[in-house]
Amino acid sequence: MGYSSDMQTITDTDSTAIVQDLEAAGEKLAAVREATGTAIFGQQEVVDQTLITLLAGGHGLLIGVPGLAKTKLVETLSTVLGMNSKRVQFTPDLMPTDIVGAEVLEESQSGKRSFRFIQGPVFCQLLMADEINRASPRTQSALLQAMQEKHVTVAGERHELPAPFHVLATQNPLEQEGTYPLPEAQLDRFLMQIDVGYPDLEAERRMLLSTTGAEEAAVSNVLTPDELMHAQRLVRRIPVGDKVVDAILHLVRNARPEESTDEHVTKHVAWGPGPRASQALMLAVRARTLLQGRLSPSLDDIVALAHPVLRHRMALSFAARAEGASLHGVIDRLVAELG
Repeated sequence: MGYSSDMQTITDTDSTAIVQDLEAAGEKLAAVREATGTAIFGQQEVVDQTLITLLAGGHGLLIGVPGLAKTKLVETLSTVLGMNSKRVQFTPDLMPTDIVGAEVLEESQSGKRSFRFIQGPVFCQLLMADEINRASPRTQSALLQAMQEKHVTVAGERHELPAPFHVLATQNPLEQEGTYPLPEAQLDRFLMQIDVGYPDLEAERRMLLSTTGAEEAAVSNVLTPDELMHAQRLVRRIPVGDKVVDAILHLVRNARPEESTDEHVTKHVAWGPGPRASQALMLAVRARTLLQGRLSPSLDDIVALAHPVLRHRMALSFAARAEGASLHGVIDRLVAELG
């Protein structure tokens, strides 16, 4: 594949086919957004960021106080996307085998004994890890392999997970006791950290009237898992202009204190995003393009997704926190430099 000065070049035949596929997928995704909106009120940005995460083939970390429909969102998406979903309530006493499964010893009628693997809840297409920070590091590491490798290993035997496979984890920022902060290695496995805020007045009014009546609106299936995987493949075929690629590289590399030309970053940031952040941002801007029915990403996509892609891949220094600095302000400053 050759390159023009600004955009990847493809043959006319391929270009026409891709455009047709993108338009068809865009119509389907518009229906997905509409169907999701019948159950989730006032959280359109959260819904969009979650869909972008799934379209990019990644995992999402939903952070917000209780009662903001994080669990409802995952349940709704599993119905709308036709995915087999399971839910695990993470607790301090949860063991790795409670997630991935375990081998049990069985004895046949003839007296022959053998081990049989019983699959855990991770063997699904959409796993909801509720309050993930309440599990011990040992249990979190069991989920880590599944998220990254799309398979688990039990007693030396490899077991493939279904396709597609996505984890949407929730975390309550208010709980401190009985929680285990997610290690940096696992945080990096989440494509985006999606902060869930309170709905506005009108959205909360609609939610109140809709959910306290005699009947609640039923959510319908719009997409199939195969169609979702087709859309994921389309995302990777969307051409990206050189200006967007350069902007992604500049943003991510400038967020690293060792390489940054911004004195604010070198002074306040303890460690910055690695190359996986660049990959995540590239896939995310392509997925946002498809979700919005466009044909190529722009700088606006980078601006919109910089926070959810970078904020869990960076950390402030102790001195910066003491001075009242915030990651939100640091990322805002870096985004502003893109022009």
